[in-house]
Amino acid sequence: MQFTPYLNFDGNCREAFTFYEKLLGGKIKQISTFGEVPENEKMPADMRDRIIHVNLQVGEQELMGSDTVADTCEGGGYQKPQGLWVSIGVPTQEEGQRVFDGLAEGGDVRMPFEKTFWSGGFGMVVDRFGTPWMVNVIYK
Repeated sequence: MQFTPYLNFDGNCREAFTFYEKLLGGKIKQISTFGEVPENEKMPADMRDRIIHVNLQVGEQELMGSDTVADTCEGGGYQKPQGLWVSIGVPTQEEGQRVFDGLAEGGDVRMPFEKTFWSGGFGMVVDRFGTPWMVNVIYK
């Protein structure tokens, strides 16, 4: 069994995943727009460049996402994530600080990255794209 976070955005999915690819050292394996789907001529022109699906591979892990469309999402369109955090486990305090600082640039730090009783480094941040992250140094 595998669990894969699937993130939603309001038109800036490509920008977010390009940033995540660079910051996390991954590789975008697939990226498709709404304009590439069959019968896309029926779609409003401003929707065609939005991302319908993206898959970022980071080592053995995946992160997926898309832009939302008002009439296909329950509740209507994009809604900020609530009730969850994407947790990243890193091997060292230095790597944790680097990832945290990258996510915090232009974002909202909820808990600064610092040593805790369970870890050499832990912090919580909502990045500039609205995604909530926890960065945690994993002891082995």
